[in-house]
Amino acid sequence: MNDPVAYAVTAYALVAALYAGWHLWREAPFSNGLFYVVSVLELLLIALLISGSIALGRTDRDVDGVLFISYLVTTLVIPPAAILWGVAEKSRWGSGVVVVAMLTVAVLVVRVLGIWQGAYV
Repeated sequence: MNDPVAYAVTAYALVAALYAGWHLWREAPFSNGLFYVVSVLELLLIALLISGSIALGRTDRDVDGVLFISYLVTTLVIPPAAILWGVAEKSRWGSGVVVVAMLTVAVLVVRVLGIWQGAYV
């Protein structure tokens, strides 16, 4: 797994959280712009899942494959759930849900990188 790619995905998730936080601060509901930002993150997470799966198949490291893939799949599920919840919630808190979801994705991607590097704790 490529460390700079994982850090870039983490940085993008933090930028998405900031953008959603800006919506929350302005008391704006979920918008098309926020949808597109989260959708791009979802595409990046799909690429990370594919590249991580390929890297897992080619490595000779002692990586717990089930744990590694389960974290990658979990990160993939969070953005669509945040979009659905954000659209359903018509108040400003729809954007608040997206803030929490994007921060969660950022933390999980860092955790995936830790699993890849052998830090199981």
